[in-house]
Amino acid sequence: MSAIENRYDFVVLYDVENGNPNGDPDAGNMPRVDPETGYGLVTDVCLKRKIRNYVETVRDGADGYRIYIKDGVPLNRSDNEGFASAGIPGAAEMKPADLQKQVKAKKDAGADVDAEVRKYLCGNFFDIRTFGAVITTAVKGALNCGQVRGPVQLGFSRSVDPILPQEITITRVAITTEADAAKKGTEMGRKYIVPYGLYRCEGYVSANLAQKTTGFSDADLELLWEAIANMFEHDRSAARGKMAVRELVVFKHDSALGNAPSWKLFERVRVERKTGVTAPRAYSDYVVTVDEENLPAGIRCQRKV
Repeated sequence: MSAIENRYDFVVLYDVENGNPNGDPDAGNMPRVDPETGYGLVTDVCLKRKIRNYVETVRDGADGYRIYIKDGVPLNRSDNEGFASAGIPGAAEMKPADLQKQVKAKKDAGADVDAEVRKYLCGNFFDIRTFGAVITTAVKGALNCGQVRGPVQLGFSRSVDPILPQEITITRVAITTEADAAKKGTEMGRKYIVPYGLYRCEGYVSANLAQKTTGFSDADLELLWEAIANMFEHDRSAARGKMAVRELVVFKHDSALGNAPSWKLFERVRVERKTGVTAPRAYSDYVVTVDEENLPAGIRCQRKV
């Protein structure tokens, strides 16, 4: 499959009801908040994890659609497959110093080990083709393919309005040991929720990086849109409450380098509270408009959700 030929910019609107969209471990797992403004935040890493999980669920490890960054799977395990493809089998059993010697010997013989490892990993792992990765960490001093820039980048999400996280006290009747049962009965606990929050995330797809680096294809792009639209559907938990993607607005450029600045396109997506709504508690409390009139030359707008 050939790499994409067009640049894209996109806006995702998603909401949470009575849940914690992205807890901050440095703040007792409270929902992330900008302390100066009170607006809620969700990291790019959080959404990328959900996209990875969706692709892994629907493709189930199919050729070309494996996931590189997975819970409990060392990165070097996948890196070693790349070394084997470059003619260095058994990398997993080698000491780093010995592996570096093997890589150097291959390079001295004229082999482009960097390109071969990168090609294998990009071809087999969807998330490397999409988001990039820091790879071949075992021999990072001997390889130049260690940092692969992905064509798809997400910014931090920010809530449309300030949020007011609530601390909810809960009780726990599950006692772990006999000793605990003898000493105490019900235990108290806490969880944090956002009663309602509508979040906005802006993202970018670079055809230039896709063509030069990872080979991110049109089929990968369609899977990305599908994953974004459904990223919460197979990732339910009591902690996150009711979450849903409400809008996915995509601006397609007619060229690889783009036909208009992304910020000018993002400004065309407006979200406003309805008149009389002071404390939004549903998506219907907002009006979302996309200005599709007089788009810059070479730009097309698609609303996918």
